[in-house]
Amino acid sequence: MASSFLCLSLLFISLSTADGFKMYVLERCEFNSTELKDIKLTLSYYYNKIEVNRFDSDMRKFVGFTEYGVRNAKRWNNDPAILAGWRAEKERYCQHNIGVWYKGFLPKSAKPYVRLHSMTPASSQHPAMLVCSVYDFYPSKIKVSWLRDGQEVTSDVTSTEEMADGDWYYQTHSHLEYTPRSGEKISCKVEHTSLEKPLITDWDPSSESSMPESERNKLAIGASGLILGLILSLAGFIYYRSKARGRILVPTN
Repeated sequence: MASSFLCLSLLFISLSTADGFKMYVLERCEFNSTELKDIKLTLSYYYNKIEVNRFDSDMRKFVGFTEYGVRNAKRWNNDPAILAGWRAEKERYCQHNIGVWYKGFLPKSAKPYVRLHSMTPASSQHPAMLVCSVYDFYPSKIKVSWLRDGQEVTSDVTSTEEMADGDWYYQTHSHLEYTPRSGEKISCKVEHTSLEKPLITDWDPSSESSMPESERNKLAIGASGLILGLILSLAGFIYYRSKARGRILVPTN
């Protein structure tokens, strides 16, 4: 599961003045596993709905978004004690609580089932399309992305919302329009709370299920026509035999 959709949050709110302005602090632990390297701590200070300052554990420092916030960030970044404290917070607060979350969530979740297939795009600058269909997962929050030779694809990708099946499970579908290249490797990457690590499914053009939808439709139509022709031929043969048996032979001089 990606850091963008599993998040442990702690919120502090402080109201001030009769004008209704308020200041609040939001501390978030975003993660895709219990490993420290896969955890990101974000501390955001807001005033009147505007983010003023942020500490990002990936950047390992504070940044400011307003004139006042820039002054704060400069002062805090020049204080080794403040920086050391927040850099250690990822391990002290996030990793510990995420371990508790994993123990609570994993037994109550359902792992997704992934199927890759191809189809011909209706109108596109690309001649091919892959569809990554993800079924039977719970809870609904999920991330589906595409990898091309190990690099995430960010263009020519469209995805549906998570759709409820009516039985507590969900499904979603992601489409990748592309121009095939010889020897390339395309994969569908699924990240979900039920998975301790991302589920990566590689596209195999040689597999039976990889036949493009247009070709499958042609094959189905051809098979249907052949079966219908055999049925009509058999019916005609039976009718001819039944008529032949009912004839009366009249002798001639």
